[in-house]
Amino acid sequence: MQRRISLPLNPLRSFAVASRHKTFTAAAQELGVSQVAISRQIAILEDFLDVSLFERGVRSAKLTEVGRAFGLEIAGLFDDLERATQRMISRETEGTVNLRVHPTVAHHWLMPKLLDFTARYPDIRVRFDTRVEPLDFRGTHLDVALQLGSGDWRDTRSRKLWDEQVDVVCNQAYLDKIGGISKPEDVTKGELLHSRYRRRAWEFWAKAVGVDIDVNSGTDFETSLLSFSAAEQGFGLAIGQLGLLDDIIAEGRLVRPLGMRIPTGASFYIIWPSTVSVSVKTKRFVDWLLYQVGQPHQFFAAVSDAEP
Repeated sequence: MQRRISLPLNPLRSFAVASRHKTFTAAAQELGVSQVAISRQIAILEDFLDVSLFERGVRSAKLTEVGRAFGLEIAGLFDDLERATQRMISRETEGTVNLRVHPTVAHHWLMPKLLDFTARYPDIRVRFDTRVEPLDFRGTHLDVALQLGSGDWRDTRSRKLWDEQVDVVCNQAYLDKIGGISKPEDVTKGELLHSRYRRRAWEFWAKAVGVDIDVNSGTDFETSLLSFSAAEQGFGLAIGQLGLLDDIIAEGRLVRPLGMRIPTGASFYIIWPSTVSVSVKTKRFVDWLLYQVGQPHQFFAAVSDAEP
């Protein structure tokens, strides 16, 4: 049985591009690396094959006869591999909306509504990307994003869904345990729950309502999802995002002892790239989200309540 060869794919790819362009400089530009990196990769391949593929001069490099013949053989293989990969990506994402959304928004607001979307559009799937990082559609497979901000994302179009408002929230049993809260100063009777990504939420709230509290005291959690869950289970007081927690509050799992709606100045937006054409699946999803918050559609006319 012939021994299988562990192919050096990166050096092979670098050589395939360099042999097509016949220069290291052009290959480096196509692959987004330095000319030195291309030369190094080809040297690795030459050591592996034990042949010279390029003759290197002081300021230039020229294909050898062996290199020219080998380049003709493998260049088409990499082209075929790229086309096959692109076809796979296209098939995989043809009926999928790739959505960037924070975990807290996905859990508390989107997931309870998503069955309605799948019922209306059973051929469209929604794939969540829950990374917490600056939004940039370039170099990603993202189709759309649901984010909190001020509507100024680069190379995008967006529609506001709702303005962010916050209030103190907690579990009713915990509220009874600490003797109730009737005025903002009373929050000092409870444990303050913080989220890493909204670490200044208590500081903002205290300034907005005009009270002096130790905003550094309390318990820290990695995400708002965890801090809201901790509040629901009776660990303390959290600064709740009202648009996200409306259902939980309506069910009585969280209460708002002060009943104060404090606008933060930020809003939740649905965002899509302006540098590429928007697919039908993405248009359907954007319009469905707008429909959920009673906003006019962006792309399609509303036919009826059953078909946004």
